[in-house]
Amino acid sequence: MGKLKLGTSDNLTLFIITIGTITAMSIFLPEKFLRLVNFQSMASQFPEYGLLALGIMLAMITGGIDLSVVSIANLSGVVGAMVLASHVTAQEMGISPATIIALAIIAALVVSLICGFINGVVITAVGVPAIIATLGTNGLFIGFAIILTEGHGIRGFPEEFLFIGSGEILTIPMPLIIFIGVALSISLMLKKSSQGFKMYMLGSSPIVARFSGINNAMVLIKTYLLSGLLSGIASIIIISRVNSMRPGYGYAYLLLGVLIAILGGTNPEGGRGGVLGLTMAIVILQVLQSGLNILGFNPFFKKFIWGLILLLVMVINFYQTNGWPWRRLVKRN
Repeated sequence: MGKLKLGTSDNLTLFIITIGTITAMSIFLPEKFLRLVNFQSMASQFPEYGLLALGIMLAMITGGIDLSVVSIANLSGVVGAMVLASHVTAQEMGISPATIIALAIIAALVVSLICGFINGVVITAVGVPAIIATLGTNGLFIGFAIILTEGHGIRGFPEEFLFIGSGEILTIPMPLIIFIGVALSISLMLKKSSQGFKMYMLGSSPIVARFSGINNAMVLIKTYLLSGLLSGIASIIIISRVNSMRPGYGYAYLLLGVLIAILGGTNPEGGRGGVLGLTMAIVILQVLQSGLNILGFNPFFKKFIWGLILLLVMVINFYQTNGWPWRRLVKRN
């Protein structure tokens, strides 16, 4: 077994941090943290940004990044919400709520796929670097969502639709069930499919991948299609949980998604990453967030914490890759 490094998906250190974080919260906040309602609340909250983090992870594995995941979720959520808001009129026309819900979900997912396809084409056909391309489409998608809603929120969804974001099956929140199903599917895709192999190969070395007969452009387009689709699934959970939709919802999720991907072992330069490490990173940050909420910390302070953790993880990963300064000094002496 090779040397374990902080940030790798199968890393023992990350597992110890996960257990340590849960144990610390259990010891210092036993009355409020160790409650079923608190764990159900955490399980309902993280699937939203967990799915967005999965999309960011996929893009990072190929050596790119998707900074538009939140905007894609906003735009697809707005389109889905507009369909759902018409359910009263639709029922008067004899259309059942189940049909409206199905049409809304399909509309949201189709929009998210179109957005992902646009990202992929801009990156591959136009040749724009992923960070610039998705930064541009981030503004494009959120701007379109604002135009559609004129900046107003959309409310009035069928009661049955709310089960997706607020319902439970055997006390397990429905968002968690959806996340587990999607995460397992992504994990299987990365480990067992040719697309997963090609993504890792492309992220490790685009030149080697091309000379190996891999169509790099097609791999990237499929990757950003998947990233967009994950954003669309997240949008469905979001609008169902809050029973409304407005442009700009979840703007803080982008920083959290990038942090989760990197903390979970995804290499920002490509070629490495996995669902297991990302899931442990989600648990760590969700437990920390729950503890900060219980202690009454300001939301802006939490953003500071997430930014600080991201910087620390990046610094640690850099020195683990390139060697720690004191080791260089020892070798010189």
